[in-house]
Amino acid sequence: MKTKKQINIEIGERIKNSRETKGITQEQLAELIDVSPQYISDLERGVVGASLETIKKICLVLTVSCDYLFFGENNDIYLTSLNAKITPLNEKQRKCLMNIIDCFIDATD
Repeated sequence: MKTKKQINIEIGERIKNSRETKGITQEQLAELIDVSPQYISDLERGVVGASLETIKKICLVLTVSCDYLFFGENNDIYLTSLNAKITPLNEKQRKCLMNIIDCFIDATD
């Protein structure tokens, strides 16, 4: 039997907590990041580790930071969530959003 690494156990617990907070099943998460449900189960139990590519996908789907998954630090969930929403935008949309944010900041000063 393979010994579980402590880091895999800790990351797995944080993935599970984040997934449950989001209300997503293991099967749904597996489908969203293109892995098997068994892999998600193994990952959450710390039986296996995850590649950086898989960690990145998990962060985007669960809107958590890699700082949180790796270190348990949730510096700013709002920035992580905002980044996930901004990432797919094209250049024109990003410029428009920046103008809206600038106007909002100016209006609240």
